[in-house]
Parts: sequence; C-alpha cells; structure tokens
Amino acid sequence: MRHAMRKKQLLVNQQGVTLVELIVSIVIISVALSGVLLVMNYTTSHSADPMIEYQAVAVGEAYLEEILLQSYSDPGGGVEAGRSDYDDVDDYNGLNDSGARDQQGNTIIGLENYDVSVAVSSVAAFGPAGQTLPAKRVTVTVQHNSGVNLSLTGHRTAYD
Repeated sequence: MRHAMRKKQLLVNQQGVTLVELIVSIVIISVALSGVLLVMNYTTSHSADPMIEYQAVAVGEAYLEEILLQSYSDPGGGVEAGRSDYDDVDDYNGLNDSGARDQQGNTIIGLENYDVSVAVSSVAAFGPAGQTLPAKRVTVTVQHNSGVNLSLTGHRTAYD
C-alpha cells in the first residue's frame, strides 16, 4: 500500500504542458520570429540605397561642374561633333547620357545604371547695384533604375 501511495504522489507532483499550451507557444514564437525576419529582410534589401544616392549626387555634381566651367557663349562659333568638343554652356542643352560618362563621352565603369539629362535655359540674374545680368540656368537630372531621381541646378552668368 505504501508503494501505491508513493506512486500516486509522484503522479500528482509531476508537471508538464498540455498539447494546447504547446501549440499556443509555438504560434507565438512563430509570429515573433516572422516579424524579426521581415525587418531583417527589409534592412538587407535597402542597405545599398544611401550609396546609390551618394553616387547620384557625385555624378550630378561632376556634370554640373564640367558644364559651369565652360564659357558663357560659344567662343569658336562652330558646330561641335561630340561632347569632347563642347566649349560653352549651351552645347550641353539636351544632353542625354544612358550611363554616366566622362568628358570625352566614355562610359564610366560601375555607373552604367545612372541616366543623366541636362537642360539649359536663359534667365536673368541680379548683379551689383541691382543690375540685371544675363545668365543661364543649368539643370542636371540623374536617375537610377532603383528609383533614385535627383536634380541639381546651377547658374552661369556672362561675367567672362
């Protein structure tokens, strides 16, 4: 009899989980784990975005600097055959490069996914003592196939 009571006490003191509790805990852990994995996936897939934006700014600044360093008006008065012959700001109007290119028109390796377009328009700028000076507004637009779209604007006045 003692043996039977002892066995009964052991059975009563045992603790465990029921099937329902086990299933509920599995569901809770699965939901939490899927949320963490979604955040990790989003972070990983968008980790290159700042680099793409920085490169787009660098490409746009390089084009804008190249253009604004040119003469205000055409010094040679001739027709330019290609970008390496451009000698004034107006020559760049309507430039559309599929892939970033250098001043000679060569594709820059690693920047093939950037499309660059240039628009040049005449505007008035204010000089000293309220004078109105002729100027040209240069807008460089850089686009990347990931959705980055950037526009930089600069002005070139006729001070030369």
